[in-house]
Amino acid sequence: MVELAQLMAPLEDSMWDGGNITLEPIMEAHRQGLRAICDPADPVWAIFPANWSGENFDRSFDEMLANEDRHCFTILVNGTEVGTTSLINLKLAQQALEIGGTYLAISTRGTGLNSRVKRLLLDRIFGCGIRRVEFRVDERNARSQAAVLKLGCTKEGVLRAERVTWTGHVRNTVIFSILAHEWKQP
Repeated sequence: MVELAQLMAPLEDSMWDGGNITLEPIMEAHRQGLRAICDPADPVWAIFPANWSGENFDRSFDEMLANEDRHCFTILVNGTEVGTTSLINLKLAQQALEIGGTYLAISTRGTGLNSRVKRLLLDRIFGCGIRRVEFRVDERNARSQAAVLKLGCTKEGVLRAERVTWTGHVRNTVIFSILAHEWKQP
């Protein structure tokens, strides 16, 4: 049986050209660093399921800490908070889960950090005995769709009108997955 503690143990990687990457389970000590990167002017909020910036930050952060169905990591580069990502919808008995809720500081986008973080997570997840990982992406988010395809994921379909985002937009969600036997180590 897959153990949550195995999945949520901190991850470290010094192989990325942009610096040393650490993924730590989110904790109160990360609040101010994450607040600083959640720029209210970031255009990504328009297609993000929730707005974590400005006056919304503390409520969103508190929800991340309290949500027992969402297991969040803080992404640090050289010890500085640069983002967050989560393990969601854990079905450990079925050996399946979702990776989502990834937000990266504007300055880190396009640097390869997101790919490296996802590779670290997938290595850990499949190494712990998970057999299926899902990614759920807003249909409008072409950049994220391209990123998960680049990881080797398969597009499974679209859930029409699957959720309402914080802006009131009724979102279509594209489902992608990758199975343990499909994962190729970098």
